[in-house]
Amino acid sequence: MTSAPADRPLDGFLIGVTAARKVEEQVALLERRGARVEWAPALSQDPNHVDDDQLRAATEDVLARPVDMFLATTGVGMKAWFGAAERWGMLEDLVATIGRAEILARGPKSVGALRRQGLRELWAPESECFEDVLAHLRGRDLSGLRIVVQEHGQSLSMASHALRRQGADVTVVTVYRVASAEDPAPMFRMVDLIADRKLDAVTFTSAPAVAALMDAAGVTGRRDAVAAAFQADVVATCVGPVTAAAFELWGVPTIQPSRSRLAAMIKLMETELPARRSGTAIPVAGHLLVLHGDTVLLDGVEVRMSAGPLAVLQRLAVNPGHVVSRQELLCALPGGASGSEHAVEMAVARVRAAIGTRLVQTVVKRGYRLAP
Repeated sequence: MTSAPADRPLDGFLIGVTAARKVEEQVALLERRGARVEWAPALSQDPNHVDDDQLRAATEDVLARPVDMFLATTGVGMKAWFGAAERWGMLEDLVATIGRAEILARGPKSVGALRRQGLRELWAPESECFEDVLAHLRGRDLSGLRIVVQEHGQSLSMASHALRRQGADVTVVTVYRVASAEDPAPMFRMVDLIADRKLDAVTFTSAPAVAALMDAAGVTGRRDAVAAAFQADVVATCVGPVTAAAFELWGVPTIQPSRSRLAAMIKLMETELPARRSGTAIPVAGHLLVLHGDTVLLDGVEVRMSAGPLAVLQRLAVNPGHVVSRQELLCALPGGASGSEHAVEMAVARVRAAIGTRLVQTVVKRGYRLAP
């Protein structure tokens, strides 16, 4: 196959897009690079804002007593809340109340929304994961502290309960909810395209979008086929670590840019997809291993493998030399985590029988890896 022009590196690739927001920008970036795009919004295109009276009552509750700590989780949520408070004539009081508290922010978008109101965060995790905000607080004595949590699209009730167990008085303000897409038909079509391995990659810009796609795959009976496709031929491309973490449950390997930005994600695909199409060449213990879809070549000779050993080898090849736990390999096997670790050991044994015992190393009490 001839290589694509330098200005159209994604020529010939069919890429699925699940975003509901900023979709025009993403599609334009992909098409400008030569890709064909299949769009299926996983979520509603408009944030499902809570009832105005309900949000106003929650805001009045926040203002009624001093706030010791404030946790901001999303930029869109903070902007919507500040906008609503301005309509009610409460913006000045809300900013002043938050400003007197210790402010923790989940990521750069919430930081930006706060700073536009003259508020400064005390700390924000590099990972942009709310779990790391909770980890930051886990060792502290929160007894008697009033903490206000701006809830993002998904419920943070479990996080709130965890903070209460540390003695905090927690108030949760729900600004919007993530709702499912109004028309599920495009998402069902996307599930079929992934399961049938007709897409080269699918992009995800939020964790709820991952959950929505896997839910759609579940109700159509194709969840295992979708997970298997992502483990082999279809590249799950995530905008950042928060989104990628949503795939861990399914044992799906992902790629993500070093910076959680849409343009950086598209840039990563420019190099990753053409490289995968030409086959992934991995030097392993003095040999050259090439994986191209279901084809395995060892030093130029094709090696036949059944589905289970092939899935294990493909998972080990995602990060050559890095240890992959037995549980992760179990999730990668057809049938997923419903099996036993004995199935992993059998699959690894068959991989070794096919490509040689020296190429797959056991790391005691940790798992397996391809030999450096």
